Amino acid sequence: MAGEPGEGQTKKLTEAAEHWAGGGVVDESQDDAAAFGLDLPEQASSGDFEVWPENWDAVLMFLRISTQWRTSMGGPIGLDYGALEWLFRLYEVTEPRSLLEDLQIMEGAALTAMAKEG
Repeated sequence: MAGEPGEGQTKKLTEAAEHWAGGGVVDESQDDAAAFGLDLPEQASSGDFEVWPENWDAVLMFLRISTQWRTSMGGPIGLDYGALEWLFRLYEVTEPRSLLEDLQIMEGAALTAMAKEG
């Protein structure tokens, strides 16, 4: 389907949401390298998270909507799409379907990360 994020973009959106939710992104590059007999130099983590340019609009909107979670007794269950619709109008989103699909990727990843912490 046209406008759907590619696999790499989906992964970066997922990682961005996990980072936001406090689950962080686990760097497994040392383990991956060791599996091939390689030894990588240790890298210090700065706590920063890189956002690809094609994901920037989705990440900004996710941060804007991040105070609008629907909750139950068990914790967050999803974003309030009514508030999202209002934000789309306020920020004059030109491709709402594409942005919604990106946000749903991030929403799912954030819910998973928050459930792990809870």
